[in-house]
Amino acid sequence: MDQPAAPAARPAIPAAKDAPADLPASPLRAGAHDIALERERVRRRRVYRLALTALTVEVYVIAAALMGRRILPALPTLDPMIVVPVLFFVLLTVMMLGMTMGTARSPHLVYRPEQVDVRLEDVIGIDPVLEDVRRSIDLFQTHRRFADQMGGTPRRGLLFEGLPGTGKTMTAKAMAAEAGVPFLFVSATSFQSMYYGATAKKIRAYFKALRKAARTEGGAIGFIEEIDAIALARGGMLGGSVPAGLGAMHGGPLGLVTNRVVSEGTGGVVNELLVQMQSFDEPAGWDKLVNRATARVNLLLPAHRQLKQRKPGRAPILLIAATNRADSLDPALLRPGRFDRHLTFSPPDAYGRRALVDHFLAKRAHDAGLDDPAARDRLAAATIGWTPVMIEHLLDEALVNALRRSVTAMSFEDVERARITEMVGIGQPVRYTEHERRLIATHEAGHAVTAWLVAPNRTLEVLTIVRRGSALGMLAHDDCEEVWTHSHYDLRALVQIAMGGWVAEELFFGQTSTGPASDLAAATRTAAQMVGAAGMTGSLVSFAATGKDLVSAVLADAVAREQLEGVLDDARSSVRRLLSKQRHLVEALRDALLDRHELIGEEITDVLAIARDAHDGVSRPPVVLEPTVDHSDTALA
Repeated sequence: MDQPAAPAARPAIPAAKDAPADLPASPLRAGAHDIALERERVRRRRVYRLALTALTVEVYVIAAALMGRRILPALPTLDPMIVVPVLFFVLLTVMMLGMTMGTARSPHLVYRPEQVDVRLEDVIGIDPVLEDVRRSIDLFQTHRRFADQMGGTPRRGLLFEGLPGTGKTMTAKAMAAEAGVPFLFVSATSFQSMYYGATAKKIRAYFKALRKAARTEGGAIGFIEEIDAIALARGGMLGGSVPAGLGAMHGGPLGLVTNRVVSEGTGGVVNELLVQMQSFDEPAGWDKLVNRATARVNLLLPAHRQLKQRKPGRAPILLIAATNRADSLDPALLRPGRFDRHLTFSPPDAYGRRALVDHFLAKRAHDAGLDDPAARDRLAAATIGWTPVMIEHLLDEALVNALRRSVTAMSFEDVERARITEMVGIGQPVRYTEHERRLIATHEAGHAVTAWLVAPNRTLEVLTIVRRGSALGMLAHDDCEEVWTHSHYDLRALVQIAMGGWVAEELFFGQTSTGPASDLAAATRTAAQMVGAAGMTGSLVSFAATGKDLVSAVLADAVAREQLEGVLDDARSSVRRLLSKQRHLVEALRDALLDRHELIGEEITDVLAIARDAHDGVSRPPVVLEPTVDHSDTALA
């Protein structure tokens, strides 16, 4: 009946984490960057070539005028009967060549620095990797001095690994904008082709465009999204050779196949990628022609008279690849000289999430309640494990909830409703019988009262009897602080909270329903962790070391199963004694749920505090709860 606990609020979090100290001053960071100097040299050469071309044309026009000649030669008179067939065959040839060349074109998109509207200060929540990102930009911008003055090898490749939505693509764009160079974006899947050999051609075309952009613009940053689509580890069935006749079976004699992996193989694509990552400093353009001519001349010259060929210039290129499956990439890609640095983008911590909340709320309409630092701290703490994209989407959904209330600014309640919807689904109107309504309300009240009494280090976020997915009701709760380990007391409390609904049904109705089934499953998993993995019940044997499912391994062992039964039975007995003495708390929370259907945050604890004080004879001002607003996703029939 209950879903897993939702993230919860916690004590105040500083508004922003102290930014990491700037990198110490170094000779490489002083003066103009190599990228800027190279761009200026390239610009000047471009202006000189244009001026020389214009001067040549002007000299020709003046000379032709002085000599009385036509500037342009007269067009010959052609017979239309000859021109039309010739043009037809020329057009047909161009179309055929275009189709052939089109399959080998690079599928990348080019973004100029001025087209990128994001900078590193706009990338929030990546503090653990931000310093390394800035250092990579510095090395890229000072690559010439780093190599010539210090003798180092410039960093050529970065691998960004992390869950979707953690800011990998955004960071790569920001790096290109910060460096002031073109950004060549390509998705690895766009390299794939049904034509034999076209995938490798597209890869070669992409790296050729990357080298050209680097030489004409003073530098370039390439970005390959989801590189695991073309760079899986070689070997096995995917990397094997194609059996004889398989090409004809799948595509016929023209080589048209329906499966790229079958036609070219993972090995061939990865090999091409490895070769191209070593080709950044290949001679290009005029240098290639001069070296070719020099090589032919050297064939005629003796050894002591050989002409020196031009050495290739160091192309200022930084290639960035993103994936969430770095463990499946070919090991040859991860060696130094290819992807020199491996940066892991993890979901932001509490400080990062708080900074993200401030950043996103600054652009979205919200009421004064969300300007309270405590409310923002609660929101940051309630999104443990969320990525930046998930937090941004949460606030967008909160704005949708505000529109449904016919207002133009979201409130904290809108955010909470959106968070619960994101976690367990949209609320579904359901027509409960009167008995079911009281049963479900009592069940959820039992969970909440147990959590309030046995786990003061946990915060109650949402208590509802609105159906969402397969859950007829739910208590959302979590640690008050972001913790990474749990003690014996913490796990025991979780088992007791899971038992709270079962015990409440038994106490108030004399029997239990099918509702606690999911609660017993959660309690069994937690108890199995205590018995079979954490050594909290006497035995130090870890069933997790077997590599099998932990619950199955514990249940299969007679001694461990008996210990697990003891943990569950002890938790049930403790909760039964506790709720028997605190029936008034369960009744008060049950009645509040029957009246309002859903309680959020302090509304839960206020009801419990009033009931406790009334039972103890302590007077306190009544708490006025806002009337329930029925939405299509929260209404209870």
